[in-house]
Amino acid sequence: MLRNHQNTYTFMRKHLLTFALMVAVATGSMAKGSLQQGANGYPITQVPFTSVKITSNSFWGQRLQAAREVTIPLAFSKCESEGRYKNFVQCLNPSPDYPPSGFSFDDTDVYKTIEGASYILQTYPDKKLKAYIDSVLNIVGAAQDPDGYLYTPRTMNPWHPHSWAGEKRWEKEEVLSHELYNLGHMVDAACAHYQATGSRKFLDIACRYADCVVREVGPNNGQACVVPGHQIAEMALARLYVLTGEKKYLDEAKFLLDYRGKTTIRNIYSQSHKPVVEQDEAWGHAVRAGYMYAGMADVAALTGDSAYIRAIDAITENIINRKYYITGGVGARHDGEAFGADYELPNLTAYNETCAAISMVYLFQRMFLLHGDAKYIDCLERTLYNGVISGMSMDGGRFFYPNPLASDGKYKFNADGNTTRQPWFGCACCPSNLCRFIPSLPGYVYAVRDNRLYVNLFAGNTATVQVGGKDVTLEQQTNYPWEGDINVKVLKNKAKAFDMAIRIPGWMCGKPVPGDLYRYTNAPAADQLAVSINGEKFAVSESNMQNGYLIINRTWKKGDVVSLHFPMAVRTVEASAKVADDRGRVAVERGPIVYCAEWADNQGVNPHHVLIGNKPAFTVTPQVQIANTETQGAAPFTVTAIDVAGAQEVSLNGDGRLQSRDVSLRLIPYYAWNHRGAGIMDVWLAHTLSGLDD
Repeated sequence: MLRNHQNTYTFMRKHLLTFALMVAVATGSMAKGSLQQGANGYPITQVPFTSVKITSNSFWGQRLQAAREVTIPLAFSKCESEGRYKNFVQCLNPSPDYPPSGFSFDDTDVYKTIEGASYILQTYPDKKLKAYIDSVLNIVGAAQDPDGYLYTPRTMNPWHPHSWAGEKRWEKEEVLSHELYNLGHMVDAACAHYQATGSRKFLDIACRYADCVVREVGPNNGQACVVPGHQIAEMALARLYVLTGEKKYLDEAKFLLDYRGKTTIRNIYSQSHKPVVEQDEAWGHAVRAGYMYAGMADVAALTGDSAYIRAIDAITENIINRKYYITGGVGARHDGEAFGADYELPNLTAYNETCAAISMVYLFQRMFLLHGDAKYIDCLERTLYNGVISGMSMDGGRFFYPNPLASDGKYKFNADGNTTRQPWFGCACCPSNLCRFIPSLPGYVYAVRDNRLYVNLFAGNTATVQVGGKDVTLEQQTNYPWEGDINVKVLKNKAKAFDMAIRIPGWMCGKPVPGDLYRYTNAPAADQLAVSINGEKFAVSESNMQNGYLIINRTWKKGDVVSLHFPMAVRTVEASAKVADDRGRVAVERGPIVYCAEWADNQGVNPHHVLIGNKPAFTVTPQVQIANTETQGAAPFTVTAIDVAGAQEVSLNGDGRLQSRDVSLRLIPYYAWNHRGAGIMDVWLAHTLSGLDD
């Protein structure tokens, strides 16, 4: 794997130098400058990634380090080796001899990798990485048409464009061209790059393309009245509006949503079967859906459109209550990479695309910003710790598209025939999406509203946050999610008195998820939530709890410390009886982590045939080492495991009669499975005979 990231960037930058010199005159030098950021429209404001520094060697610090040292260099190297940069360079001198590029959305691999690298620059400032990004942007900017259009599958060979692109602009946008999808990822990346560096270089490129879309795509005469075949432009244009204050971008985002279900292409796969305000449940391609729902929330917040708010509320409730996996994943069906019907949640054949889990984080964050209810962050946390990070190996260099909840070691996850994480994909959506998402994690920890500071996620960090327009600097110390002790220390405070709203996780309060899709079946821990301020007990009561948050109002002083203790009991979960695939089964959780039984820890025991009793005995075992044999040269890593005593393995004897034997079982975090090769794995374990299958 690519370990020395600085040498990697230096090597690749040499290859790009010739291209950069070719295009230097075309791109010129972009002036740095600050923008007047508009209001985001939400009652609550997300604290930006630029304000939060994750502690190294913490749970998330390790994930960011893997992204920095492996994932981002790997993604940049793939942009070179797989011809992504070449596509942009060929736009300088178009030719009818250039063959079509691989996919019509390949440009986004470059954009997403730049976005992730921009986020990582905040945690790990790196002059070589910054210079490398700058050299890539020289190539990207030079490929742009004079009117702002930037789509290499057409520009490199306008005589014979990519077969998915159509003969003219926007002609196949609602089917396969991905012109607006490419715009969306470009804009997101450009906004992140500007926020991280202060340079307008990428932002100006993105604004020119966005301006081209505003001119050419819309409901007026002479415009192409189309909507995205693959959504994301909607949320990106809303972000661009917030950053620049240019209302035309918000208007375009709303058009792209308002006209869905009204143009010539209408199908449930792309959520264009009816107008968005008439939709009340999740259907179709799960990634497209998640991006669209996040965009709907953005437009609802920025415009105050009550019909949008009603629709997105109903859709989100449908997901959480009927179409949401215990791991926080969505998208039950391989066919169409799509949501299934209500309670259709198979395990072995679950698709649960990694990108779909990422889209749920976007949606749940926006629903919290709209409503201020901790239940959405509870879902965000579940998806984050399970359905998202399972998509990337611990070393940062291997990836899952689907994330099933069971494995027999033989079932092929997708058409590529994969039974294990892969080092890359020809269609690289998930690797490049993880590349941009994981480094953005600092932006989800805190939020503010007026004189209230929300502590949403628990992770070692320092942050400077604006509360009531005044700076507050905090330090969070914790070994979460392995331990339930969190200290939030005030390092500086110019805001004086303010509310600190600390999320009390739903899993700690007896609710694995909002609603009744899942419920705990065993008793909570004997020890309960404990809160103290500067060592003195703070009483938790109904009067200081609000929407899942503990509200502490006081005049904060430098050195004040809020200490929380969350009991980390092992809990068993059962699904609603309406979920046919989970009947007679239980899942095991501890804190926000979902566990699974994998063959490598239980040799001689088949997890598919294990029966968990009604009162299993659990032992929490910290610092269990897991080898990473799937990646050559990768170091082992440690997790907190759960050992189960008193289980039984059921089998047939020679006469075909049931027999059982007592066995012990080791469970590991779901995200950690498949580092030791393909084999049997189960999240849902039988606890009655009806739950057993082969």
